[in-house]
Amino acid sequence: MLSSTVIRPFEDTDLPGAAAALTDVHATDGYPVEGVARPEEWLRSEDVLASWVAEVEGRIVGHVAVMRPRGEGAVSLWAEQSADDEQHIGVLARLFVVRDVRNRAVGAQLVRTAMGYGVSHGRRLVLDVMVKDQAALRLYERLGWLRTGRTTHHFGAGQSIEAICYAAPGA
Repeated sequence: MLSSTVIRPFEDTDLPGAAAALTDVHATDGYPVEGVARPEEWLRSEDVLASWVAEVEGRIVGHVAVMRPRGEGAVSLWAEQSADDEQHIGVLARLFVVRDVRNRAVGAQLVRTAMGYGVSHGRRLVLDVMVKDQAALRLYERLGWLRTGRTTHHFGAGQSIEAICYAAPGA
């Protein structure tokens, strides 16, 4: 029998386990494209408004965060389309789930948790998904996220990749 997945707020003691899960996901999927050199710093960025982990039998198997806007294309697109200001927008980010639990809807549980935070804090969540990340695109569309346009996701030393922008469905 599969043990249940627990989604709970990120605690400082989760940092080593979350960093290990992040580097595992990067090794299997090439995601994320940034933050892997210093995973603990990346996970605890000052721009994080709230974050959660997914845990199975005491092991961190996933993570998601809601971030303050930092000039992302998805934020600009949504602000233009909705007239929301940045105080009412949050960026869903740093979502990852280790490969061996992906058939258990852990990513969807994490995203729904972040969406609940957005609703309760008056922030419409937005994000961009790199076109190479087809499973992520399918996840957000299954959960009703709205395509708002395209942008270029910049990372590393002058690297970039095309990305599709989404906004969470309205409450």
